[in-house]
Amino acid sequence: MADWTHTLPAAAQTYLEGRRLDEVECIISDLPGIARGKAVPASKFARQDFFHLPDSIFYQTITGDWGEAAGEDGFIEKDMILKPDMSTASAAPWTGDWTLQVIHDAYDRADNPVPFSPRNVLKRVCQLYRDKGWEPVVAPEMEFFLVARNLDPAHDIKPMMGRSGRPAAARQAYSMTAVDEFGPVIDDIYDFAEAQGFEIDGITQEGGAGQLEINLRHGDPVKLADEVFYFKRLIREAALRHDCFATFMAKPIADEPGSAMHIHHSVLETSNGQNLFSDTSGAETDAFLHFIAGLQNHMPAALAVIAPYVNSYRRYVKDQAAPINLHWARDNRTTGIRIPLSDPEARRVENRLAGMDCNSYLGIAASLACGYLGLVQGQHPRDEFKGDAYDGEGDIPRVLGSALDLFEAATELHEVLGPEFARVYSIVKRAEYDEFLQVISPWEREHLLLNV
Repeated sequence: MADWTHTLPAAAQTYLEGRRLDEVECIISDLPGIARGKAVPASKFARQDFFHLPDSIFYQTITGDWGEAAGEDGFIEKDMILKPDMSTASAAPWTGDWTLQVIHDAYDRADNPVPFSPRNVLKRVCQLYRDKGWEPVVAPEMEFFLVARNLDPAHDIKPMMGRSGRPAAARQAYSMTAVDEFGPVIDDIYDFAEAQGFEIDGITQEGGAGQLEINLRHGDPVKLADEVFYFKRLIREAALRHDCFATFMAKPIADEPGSAMHIHHSVLETSNGQNLFSDTSGAETDAFLHFIAGLQNHMPAALAVIAPYVNSYRRYVKDQAAPINLHWARDNRTTGIRIPLSDPEARRVENRLAGMDCNSYLGIAASLACGYLGLVQGQHPRDEFKGDAYDGEGDIPRVLGSALDLFEAATELHEVLGPEFARVYSIVKRAEYDEFLQVISPWEREHLLLNV
């Protein structure tokens, strides 16, 4: 046991220093981004090289129903082989005993990566970049709401009660006083993140009531997706300690801004570490423009992945801090594609369309896939937009059904993400959308019951 724990990442070793490890949570992300897996005694984990879960975990909708995506063998729930990536070993500091979490990768019986496992999808996209001599780099921003406990889905979601005893106020973006209202929750977020070895670049108050944003340092896409996957659980646990909920819904509260997972991208030359978006004189390159064009041309088809639920499309509202189109511009937060101010070495492209409700692996994979297609196809973007992009017309799907239509027809995107992933994802999301369409909303009862 001692030899095994001495190979853990530094933060995990520090967490366990002078303590006895009790349990290991062996986890993997399903399509929605829910952690699935098993908790095993530490002594058993030390003896096992892998464990099994049925492949059906990737056929489940967010409601727990099933999409008919099992393929030729039928729904026999074949066992996958799940192998630990020990570089992901991380504390679970909210538990009552000393527990580690370890993210696993999914393989079939022939030791091939399961193509519809979200982490494998992202690894596939990153490998396509590396095959070209490029190294993709991302930095995600996570927006979320702290809200009052909501025990009845029929009731509207309300802002949480702040430290002052008043509900969290809206339209206080970047207010330090507003951040102080959530001080105890934020303190636990920092403490949990430190125990897990995560570096937070900053926490700010966003425009919504009880809405916060956490920025992460740029780095390897898989590592950052792992951190977002871990962070969602971490933040939820911190909120529960203080009698509130953390929600990553794209649009939890009507008339408030939604929550995004903005993704910053750059691409390095593997041979010399040079930013592909800047030449040796610091000027913008053709590759920079090709990447932007890839987002413009392919993001409508990828929207079903980065905006995966019916609620996701409620976020794309004019003048509510979410893009409604795929214009690009420098230092302009009204456009879907923003070029932040930076030195040439840090030149990057920000995708502002992804919602915080997306699976972090799939959201980053889809965004990188669009940029990759732009790079390899040598596409050119539309002219840079000038002015307020909210004044223009929208050019993205407005509902999930339309987004799925585009995704299902996007064979070029499928080849990057993986055709088998695209097949399974489409079937599961269609099943989920059909479930939603069977629900009659309060709006329909209020306005249609006696009037039509």
